[in-house]
Amino acid sequence: MKKLLWALLVVSFLMLAACGNSEEAGSEAEGSDSEEKVSFKLSTPDPEDSNVTMAAKEFAEVVEEKSDGTIEISVHPNGTLYGGDPSAAVKQLGAGSLDMLVLSTSLYANFEPKFSAISVPYLFDDNEQYVSFLNGDLGNELLGSVSDLDIQGLGYWARDFRQITNSKHPIEEPADLDGLKLRVPNNPLWVEFFKGGGTATTPMDFGEVYNALQLGTIDGQENPLGVISSAKMHEVQDYLTISNHMADGWLVGLNQEKYDNLSDDQKQVLEEATQEVQDWSIDYNAEQADSIIETLEEEGMEVNELSEEQQQEFIELSQEAYPAFEEVIEDEEFFNEVLKSVGKD
Repeated sequence: MKKLLWALLVVSFLMLAACGNSEEAGSEAEGSDSEEKVSFKLSTPDPEDSNVTMAAKEFAEVVEEKSDGTIEISVHPNGTLYGGDPSAAVKQLGAGSLDMLVLSTSLYANFEPKFSAISVPYLFDDNEQYVSFLNGDLGNELLGSVSDLDIQGLGYWARDFRQITNSKHPIEEPADLDGLKLRVPNNPLWVEFFKGGGTATTPMDFGEVYNALQLGTIDGQENPLGVISSAKMHEVQDYLTISNHMADGWLVGLNQEKYDNLSDDQKQVLEEATQEVQDWSIDYNAEQADSIIETLEEEGMEVNELSEEQQQEFIELSQEAYPAFEEVIEDEEFFNEVLKSVGKD
């Protein structure tokens, strides 16, 4: 009898142990399938209806769908989260007081001068070559460099080439730039290019540009069409020149520590969504271009597009400044690699 009771106790103990292990394994499996939900605020520098903010909204939707709702992104336009100061925004992103930021590559040049290479005037023959550069080895090298700022570069979104507006006269040749007071970004590459045409360049934060144009402090500015439209430049400018003189890209950045705390699946979602929205933004920008020009003309702006012969004069102006561009980029070898990659060496 004692032997029978002992056998029953042993069997009961083994069954209880097996059930416990099964519940523990089930709990672990359930935990591995679930991911912690995170929320990020994404800041853009331009207005609600600008191309970059529309791309950011598309990005937020793609990320939520791809992550099954485990990553939620709210979009905040007009630089409201960082007071409109882009250099401060980069520092805040690295420090973690900003979660995510979409900012022009030309502004990152204040921290890594090699970013200026993207904006060498007339570097790219067309949009395809420009996007190929961003996604290539040299573009990825630049993207990786922001890790020194405690920022995870997720990728790039494309921007339209830049155009010139002013309140004086059409720009048809470099001589038309002579004496023009032109706002440029706070980047010496712009100054070096435009001073070759005799332009009086004025580096200025974009948030101050409209008022400066309205008051006549400056005569003109240059930006992609989407910015010219969303900032309502037609209200304070009379002439638009389709010059396609420079490029830059949107760098999509996330605070490094916040990126590191994500699961591998969530990291992959963000990177895949960034690439997907790059393709979306190229199509969106192209769709918008013609309608923007038509609208600006209806609002009273006079629009002229440089012919190939006229553009060649500006290309030659750019090439004359290559030694100065090399100094701005601060890396002769890298600059030469960039020129070689696009057949301009």
